[in-house]
Amino acid sequence: MAFRNSFAFRHPRKGVLINLLLLLAGGLLVMGLLTPILTLEKFYFFSNTVSLWSALKQLAAEAEWGLFVLVGSFSMLFPILKILMLLLIWNLEDARGEGHRRHLRWLEQYSKWSMLDVFVVALLVVSVKLGALVEANVEPGIYAFAASVILTMLVSNWIGSHTAQTSPQSSESEQNPG
Repeated sequence: MAFRNSFAFRHPRKGVLINLLLLLAGGLLVMGLLTPILTLEKFYFFSNTVSLWSALKQLAAEAEWGLFVLVGSFSMLFPILKILMLLLIWNLEDARGEGHRRHLRWLEQYSKWSMLDVFVVALLVVSVKLGALVEANVEPGIYAFAASVILTMLVSNWIGSHTAQTSPQSSESEQNPG
């Protein structure tokens, strides 16, 4: 049974801690998607508050499918998949199996793109602040989203380094000490 060979089963304290951190990252992600990330004020009279979810709905309503797929993939789909993959890798996969290492390599490749959406929003804020007629105010949603991405990156990195320390050769030598 793969669960009995998973890191979470073999290291119960670390298992609980990592699961709590992943649940926190998931909660922060939901908060980052649903709460406002940016408020734009034009001429001191008109104000527009945007969340990532409302931006996706607006892109779909305006049939901006390219941007919808790009923003939806990097801000919603990939972060959710990454957290689910980390939960799977940590709790259910055989820590000594090839599938485990393959999933970790996939996460390592994907992690290079994790902060893309945060940088896009930051560039948007900077570009709007450079204009004289519009003022942009950053809202709590962007901090929650960024915290989720960073927390997920840290947990992913920790799981990857923990896996590297527990290679198949070291597990065999533990079982056959002499």
